[in-house]
Amino acid sequence: MAPKPKYRFKHEMYTDLQKKIPQIYADFKKKAAALNITDEEKNNIGLTGAISDCHGPLRDDVEAEMVKMGRKVISCGVFAHELRGIIKSYYGDEYDCCPINTCEAGLWVAFDTLVTPPFSGRGENYRCRYIAPYERHIHHQGGYGRPFPPKYKDIFADRGCTAGEFGFIGKRQNDTDVIFVPLEGAKYEVHGIRHAICPMLKDVDPDKSITVIEETANRHASLVTGITSLGYTTPGYGYGVKDKNGAPKLQTNLAKLAKKFNIPYIVDNAWGVPFIGNDIRKNGADVMLYSMDKASCSPTSGLIIGKEEPVTQIRRALGMHGARSGTTSSYGKAAYVIIDPGKEALSGMVAALRAILEKPALLKKPVDEFYAIVVEEAKTVPMAIRKNFIINKDYNSCAIEVNYEKAWDGKGIGYPIFSIEDMYSGSNILQEGMKQAGIIPTIMYDANIYMSPGLGTLDNKGNLIHERVRKMVKAMFLLIETVGEYAGII
Repeated sequence: MAPKPKYRFKHEMYTDLQKKIPQIYADFKKKAAALNITDEEKNNIGLTGAISDCHGPLRDDVEAEMVKMGRKVISCGVFAHELRGIIKSYYGDEYDCCPINTCEAGLWVAFDTLVTPPFSGRGENYRCRYIAPYERHIHHQGGYGRPFPPKYKDIFADRGCTAGEFGFIGKRQNDTDVIFVPLEGAKYEVHGIRHAICPMLKDVDPDKSITVIEETANRHASLVTGITSLGYTTPGYGYGVKDKNGAPKLQTNLAKLAKKFNIPYIVDNAWGVPFIGNDIRKNGADVMLYSMDKASCSPTSGLIIGKEEPVTQIRRALGMHGARSGTTSSYGKAAYVIIDPGKEALSGMVAALRAILEKPALLKKPVDEFYAIVVEEAKTVPMAIRKNFIINKDYNSCAIEVNYEKAWDGKGIGYPIFSIEDMYSGSNILQEGMKQAGIIPTIMYDANIYMSPGLGTLDNKGNLIHERVRKMVKAMFLLIETVGEYAGII
């Protein structure tokens, strides 16, 4: 049994936990052994659909299409044209799309095309600024400009490829700043072994937030050229409040503000799924971007969906708009040819999107079953920890969210929260601890855990492998309990 320490201050708890990491891992590994995770399963199963360096196996139908098309002599433009038809058949003719190799590449071309100042013209160029709510993952959607106000300039410097701001130099666009606006109702507390700001967003008020964001936009009116946000739809990401159409109210509010200023609203829905997820027609975004391999069961690739006006400009930049061919579409070599996904990825994306459109239950059913397992296994967690859980099911990301921000709603020391910087430095005990059992972890920071099927948890037909999911969920809750013991919570 772990000791029951008492801490005056939270930094004392995190310092103590850091010293006890070897003991925590050894204790958890011993407990996890009883779950009988096989040698075949170890390091081949995970709590997520895909992470940046580890992607889930393909379904038979997607793989078969890629193999078939990979053996044909066929232009990539054929697939790009087919993708347009699929997207328009669902969202309407006023929407368009373009395939890319990653969601991050899509963010880059979207900001560079729609938000940054022009490169040509006499005289000194002007600067511009885009607005980003201070939320999670802002090194993605908020990483394409220099942070403003200056107090935010170092909040994610250590997330780059090298130490400090140098890791972001290649990503930040010319003459572009990004204005970070804290959300009303959110808490920005410092937590973790790698002590850093953790946005906690379950209580975000979308109406009060948009008032503050609009005030900020008005102060910078002559410079503001865009608005961005995540496209997720769960309470843990600050999007729990929905409008009458079911769209996250914060997003619809941002869309209205963007329209008022005649600027684009760019939504990063990397962990989202077209058709069954967040609907661009309802949230009002101009452009929404997807990482198609994270939840859509597509090969590694990305997709930009948006209104025709902005997407036309993006398609021109990508060489897909027929500017040199005198046709409605083409597949040329433009400025951003470096983010071309290639024939195999394109054919797989087409197959994956057709499957979602024709058989949405193929993705929804595993989520329903995964959610049922999480809810059932959560009952085994001691009440001192379990009472803080807010568990939600989300078809947008095909995910189950377990949020425990409530642990810090009162006075005193709550359950440990690890920062995103803990993830990058290897000091997030929840994420690194899962590896001790041979399980690829998922996002487990900022008091928010996001799980989805995909990494060794779906068979070749897309059916959930219940036994594997249950083992991993049991292991996750065992680790959460073990960390709670060493932190003196139970």
